[in-house]
Amino acid sequence: MLRPDDIPHATRAAELVVETHHIVAPALRAGITLAWIDRLVAQTLDRFGVSSAFLHYSTGRYPAFPSHACLSVNDVVVHGTAGMSTQPLKRGDVISIDIGVRYRGWNGDAAWTYIIQEPSAESRRLCECGIEALRRGVAQLLPGAPLLDWARTVQQCVEVEYGYHCVERLGGHGLGCGRDHLHDPPHLANSVPAYLGDWPDAQFRLTPGLLLAVEPIIAVGTSKVIQKPRQWPIRTADGSLSVHYEHDVLITEQGPRVLTAGLEDLPMIVG
Repeated sequence: MLRPDDIPHATRAAELVVETHHIVAPALRAGITLAWIDRLVAQTLDRFGVSSAFLHYSTGRYPAFPSHACLSVNDVVVHGTAGMSTQPLKRGDVISIDIGVRYRGWNGDAAWTYIIQEPSAESRRLCECGIEALRRGVAQLLPGAPLLDWARTVQQCVEVEYGYHCVERLGGHGLGCGRDHLHDPPHLANSVPAYLGDWPDAQFRLTPGLLLAVEPIIAVGTSKVIQKPRQWPIRTADGSLSVHYEHDVLITEQGPRVLTAGLEDLPMIVG
């Protein structure tokens, strides 16, 4: 929970994530590698005088994350690494870039998805779905509202209106101060609980001062994922396209304040 004195630092952490995206996005094009993108992220953070919140991060369940940013291409849902492929990006690829920044201890964490040069009708529509689901979901983050309102709204948009799938088990989280608070409670699922106890935080009610990273994670063909034991990344079980959009949101007495709103100015198609 943020105190008034914390808000400027948490806000600046989120702003630095946005500024990094605005430097990286214009450089994306066919022919570059994931390692090249990760170096650009590292150089940008170094220039800002901050560190990656992701590099070497570990919850203990998985090995320490080896990259400065999560770089997830096509069927990679989340947590793609700079070394998972040496193949250059090609026209039509869909890449989610998730950037984490630690500024004066506070964590900023936000993702956006880009299409390299030539969108297919499917990839464009999938990105439109992700952006719209994020917009509608954020509007539900009101003081006193349960997290279930977020999930119900996102799922309605993704699965009923667009016919895609909210990826199961993956979702948003609280943001705190310090390396051990990158993923704080509560957990924000993107779909309503399938059974009693499926999502214990569903009835968690939002209070002013809470800082959240909210993130629709969407796939074309399935809600299921696959992952090799204790290895990155996580992929769609059927190999279908996925997208990932993420905002940092501060709950205030007046409603949600999106600290990463500048991401919405980024292009969908790059290169």
